[in-house]
Amino acid sequence: MNRRDFLKVVGLGAITVYLSGCGLTATKNEITKGSEAFAQESVSRGKIMKIVVINSSPHSEKQSTSRYLAQKFVDGAKTAGHEIFVFDAANEDTHPCQGCDQCGMDGACIFDDAIEEKLMPKMLKADLLVLVTPLYYFGMSAQLKTIVDRFYSRTTKLSGKKSMIMATAWNSADWTMEALKNHYETLVRYMSWQDVGQVWATGCGSRPMVERSEFGDMAFKIGAAL
Repeated sequence: MNRRDFLKVVGLGAITVYLSGCGLTATKNEITKGSEAFAQESVSRGKIMKIVVINSSPHSEKQSTSRYLAQKFVDGAKTAGHEIFVFDAANEDTHPCQGCDQCGMDGACIFDDAIEEKLMPKMLKADLLVLVTPLYYFGMSAQLKTIVDRFYSRTTKLSGKKSMIMATAWNSADWTMEALKNHYETLVRYMSWQDVGQVWATGCGSRPMVERSEFGDMAFKIGAAL
């Protein structure tokens, strides 16, 4: 069997990507050799989806490994006709949650910044939220964590959406993405999201490394298959 084939998983209604070169196969519930991609079949049910992609790498478009994956995903999703909004968390005016609870979990944040003015309106209307991050000390970047913490102000309204994560890391050990994967899946559970895709790009510590890998093709195919 060709490991690059997209194979239907009986009983899950899902598509699992089988990798070669950068890693071995992985299922939705485990990490093996540090690489995983998982995409739900017929996610959009033939309808145009509103998709918000949150980039969080502080590196430039030409240098960043995670931005490369994000662009591949966007290119794929555009071929399917979906509406895409990309937010650059590393280069926008953002502030971390202060825990003041003035929003009451259902209202405006005290910070009138890019999260509140640009990102939140798009997220509230979105069908799919895509979190994109480099792996920093085995977790998401501070830039992405800032966004995630600010979900607090609209917790209920952001619940029940579809979600996806893409992450890149230099390390390629089988446990490299484990902590981030657990964090993401806990977030999915808490927010009652439907996970529709995961790309764990291990062994991709530089732009040439990720460009030579199969992860960009995986991100494109997941976007195109939505």
